[in-house]
Amino acid sequence: MKRKNSDSKSAIRNPQSAIENPVLFVGAGPGDPELITVKGQKALMAADVVIYAGSLVPEALLDWTRPGSEHLSSASMNLEQIVRKMVDDQSAGKRVVRLHTGDPSLYGAIFEQMVELEQRGIPYQVIPGVTAAFAAAASLGIEYTLPEISQTLILTRMAGRTPVPESEDLAALARHQASMAIYLSISMIDKVAEILKHAYGETAPCAVVYRASQPEEKVVRTSLETLVKCVKDENITKQALIIVGKTLSVNSDNIVYKSYLYDKNFKHEFRK
Repeated sequence: MKRKNSDSKSAIRNPQSAIENPVLFVGAGPGDPELITVKGQKALMAADVVIYAGSLVPEALLDWTRPGSEHLSSASMNLEQIVRKMVDDQSAGKRVVRLHTGDPSLYGAIFEQMVELEQRGIPYQVIPGVTAAFAAAASLGIEYTLPEISQTLILTRMAGRTPVPESEDLAALARHQASMAIYLSISMIDKVAEILKHAYGETAPCAVVYRASQPEEKVVRTSLETLVKCVKDENITKQALIIVGKTLSVNSDNIVYKSYLYDKNFKHEFRK
């Protein structure tokens, strides 16, 4: 929970009341209404006002709210309008939920909103959510971190209208050949494929998951060599993850390494 320091020019009129009624940033999960956390569900059920990312959060998530609550899509709103709505409603004693897709800490643009609330002395809390990379792994039936195959998962995106730091360029990250989930880049699939082929090899397995966990979900398994064609054939242009990594090539027929955790000869604190 956050609030402005006591030496701030703006003060909370009723600090105790405000602390008990913070603005809640809630992760909606990847889209399936049942994949929201229990804590997030309870927040929606208690909310007077829900400001949701309308271009990404399915309206089915709003079924958890109670009759009479206000629902407002932020798709056409700018930062100032969103903050003003949160501040005005919270100051009026209303329970405000700011509903973001996936987990709000990942490409959620929540930090700038939290800063604005802090500057106005408005308390807030963050309730995490399930990000799409994990819903995609569930749909694919994969584990990103297989023993001796890959122990690292990189969540990243291509530079587009929003740039990325030079040290986090996709080509630089791909050189690690770790498991990778690439967000917000499906519209640049040609560039993505060329970069990944150079690092992982043309025949490396990959996958695209469109709207993971939602009724419209599409799962495409292919190789980097045919990735672009498959994406275009399926007419996938947005809301899709690109998954690549050595763990995609492991299946029930060729699993070689198993975890020590459940090895009968491996001793640890709980198993002698």
